[in-house]
Amino acid sequence: MRRPPTRPPTRAAVRRRLLVLVPLLLLAACTSGPDRDEGEDRPDDLSPAPAPGERWQPAPGVGWQWQLTGKLDTSVKAAVYDIDGFTTTKEQVAELNAAGRRTICYLSTGAWEDFRPDAAAFPPSMRGAGNGWEGERWLDIRRLTELEPLIAKRFDMCRDKGFDAVEPDNMDAYRNRSGFPLTAGDQLKYNRLIARLAHDRGLSVGLKNDLDQIPELVADFDFAVNEQCAQYDECGRLTPFIAAGKAVFHAEYELPASRFCATTKALKLSSLEKKYDLGAWRKAC
Repeated sequence: MRRPPTRPPTRAAVRRRLLVLVPLLLLAACTSGPDRDEGEDRPDDLSPAPAPGERWQPAPGVGWQWQLTGKLDTSVKAAVYDIDGFTTTKEQVAELNAAGRRTICYLSTGAWEDFRPDAAAFPPSMRGAGNGWEGERWLDIRRLTELEPLIAKRFDMCRDKGFDAVEPDNMDAYRNRSGFPLTAGDQLKYNRLIARLAHDRGLSVGLKNDLDQIPELVADFDFAVNEQCAQYDECGRLTPFIAAGKAVFHAEYELPASRFCATTKALKLSSLEKKYDLGAWRKAC
C-alpha cells in the first residue's frame, strides 16, 4: 500500500469498507452482463502448474484476475486469480485449480485489521497508527519473534486451502507514518521473513508495491503486485522482476486501459484496469 500525502489512496480500502459495512453492495459488484468482465484473455491461456516439489513461478505477461469483493466469479477467463485468503473457501480454490487456474491468497501482513477472525491474537502494543482506513493499524514489524507464528498460521491457512501463492499487503510501512520508528532495514528483514514463511510452505510469494526495495528483494520474491505504476510513471522500476523471468501483476484504477496498455504490454507486465472496489469487473490489456 502506498499513501504519499499528495497522492490519492491506492489498494482496496474501499474493499475493506464494503467487506465489513456494505454487504449488499458487495453482491451488486458481481452482477451478470458485459460490465462483469471486459478482459480478452484466451480460454486456454493458462499458467503451467509447478512440477512436483517445486513452487509455482508465474511468467511475465500471464493473464490474471484480481477480485477481493463480491461473490467470487470463477468464470473469468484468466490464468491466475488473486483472491481473499480468509473469505475464499477451500472448495472455491479447488474449483479454480481443477479448471487449470493458479490461485494467489491475498492477506495483509503489515497492517492489523479488526475484522479478521484472528485479530485478537495481535497484541494491542503491536498495533500502531491507523493507515487511513477504518479498522486498520500498522503493525510493528520489528517484533519478528511475535509476528512470525501469527503470519505463519495465516500462511498455513492459504496452503491448506490449496492456494499456489500469497500476496502479502502493506509491505512498505517504513515509508508511512506507522507510529513506530521503522527503517528501510527493518522493512527488508520483515519482507524477507514473509518470503521465507511462504517458501517454507511451498507457496510462491509476491512483493506488493515497495518499489524502492525491488533491487534488494527481487531475488527473494517470485512475482510482484503493483498498483498505479502507469499513473505515476513508475512501471520501469518493476522491470528487474521481468528480467528475472518473474511476472508483474499490475492494476490501474484512474487511467483507462487505452492510456497504459501499449506501454505496459511492451514491458511485459500483466496489466488490468480495475475499479477501486476490486469486484469481478476487469479490463485486461
